[in-house]
Amino acid sequence: MLTKLFTGLIHTLPSQCRVCHSWPAHPVCEDCVGQFAQPHQRCTSCALPLPSGMPRCGACIKDPPPLDQCLAAVGYAYPWSNLMADFKFHAQSGLVHSFATLLKASPWVEPALDAAQMLLPMPLSTQRLAERGYNQALLLARALNAQKTRADLLLRVQDTPAQHTLKRAQRLHALDQAFAVEPLLAHQLKGVNVVLVDDVMTTGASLYAAARVLRRAGVSHITGLVFARTE
Repeated sequence: MLTKLFTGLIHTLPSQCRVCHSWPAHPVCEDCVGQFAQPHQRCTSCALPLPSGMPRCGACIKDPPPLDQCLAAVGYAYPWSNLMADFKFHAQSGLVHSFATLLKASPWVEPALDAAQMLLPMPLSTQRLAERGYNQALLLARALNAQKTRADLLLRVQDTPAQHTLKRAQRLHALDQAFAVEPLLAHQLKGVNVVLVDDVMTTGASLYAAARVLRRAGVSHITGLVFARTE
C-alpha cells in the first residue's frame, strides 16, 4: 500500500532515484521506499520506536510532553538523513514532494491532517532564514495541505545555537523564550486543533517549547508531525 501511494507524486519529467540511482524513477524509487520506509510501532507521544503493542514509552508516561500526539514517517538514518541534508542545506527543495507523500502514507497522518483546522510550520529565526533562503518546515506544511497552512501565527523571536551543539539542560533553557504567538492573531488559536510541522525531531525540545506557547494561547489539541525522528 505504501508504494502504491508513493506513485501519486507529481513529477512531469523522469529522474534518477537519489538512493539506488535507478533510472527512470521518482526522486526515491518504489523499491527504496519499500526497503527504507516501512512503518514501525512508535510512541504516540514522542514518536520514538517501540516494541509492538506498546503505545507509549516510559519517559512519556512518567513526564508527558505538551503534545497530544506525535507522528513520524521514518527514522533519521540512511538514506533519509542524507536526503534531508540536501533538502535543508543544499537547496534541494524539490524533495519536499517525496517527503510529503511518504508522510501522508504513514499511519495516522491523514486523519490528523483532516482533523486539524491549521498546519503550523516550525518557524526559523530571521538570521537562519536569511542564511538558508527558505523555511523547510513551511515547504513541507504547504506540500501536505497548503490551504490549512498558516505561517503568520507561530513566530521565532530569538535565535538559538544549533541544538545538536548543546546539552539537554542548555537546549531547554535556550528555547524558553524562543517562540511566541503573533499577539494580534492569537485569538484565532483559541480552541482549535493544530498540526505542528517540522522536518526532523531529535530531542523534541524545539517542538515541545513551541507546543507550550500554543497551549498558553488556548490551542486545544496539538499533533507534532515530523518527517524523520532520531532513534
